Amino acid sequence: MRDYKQLSQESFDRQAPTYDTASYGAHARTLYPILLSQIGQIPHDSLLDVGCGTGALLWEILRRWPDTRCAGVDLSGEMTARARQRLESQAEILQGDAERLPFPSGHFSVAVCSDSFHHYPAPALALREIHRVLRPGGVFLLGDTTAPIPLRQLMNLLLPFGHGGDVRLYSPKELTALLSEVFHGVECRKISATSLLAWGLK
Repeated sequence: MRDYKQLSQESFDRQAPTYDTASYGAHARTLYPILLSQIGQIPHDSLLDVGCGTGALLWEILRRWPDTRCAGVDLSGEMTARARQRLESQAEILQGDAERLPFPSGHFSVAVCSDSFHHYPAPALALREIHRVLRPGGVFLLGDTTAPIPLRQLMNLLLPFGHGGDVRLYSPKELTALLSEVFHGVECRKISATSLLAWGLK
């Protein structure tokens, strides 16, 4: 069985030095303004970024809402090192696994996951952990990559042979079903040919 986590960790360790400017980080960067707009509509005092990468989204969040208590977790040691360097003491940055989040239950009012979810080999476990660390009434925001039906189906056949740790590209219907197993009020919509936005409430 392929170790998707190891592949993801190795891939993002390699990409970390140039992720914020290179083409392989471009899709994540297109999601930031959309997620920031959504966060701005949610009352929040604390936020967790699951798959925080270099901390670029957290930096933008803190620039807009400096009083928010922020944390980030990422599987890649190189990514978390860059996030710590960027954010210094403004956010708690930990290397860790979305399936075993290193935070107590009910700790955050918002959790966000940007362009990371398609790397998770056990998405249901990750969603349960995200649900656990949110307080009652907390909001989970998910932005991720997708593709039109024929291309998505082809890519999902080919992803197991790749070396980047990608597991699956989801349709809006598939993401809605996954999130609805844990969250309520779930909605998911395509925001472009290659991007999905989903959210749910605890």
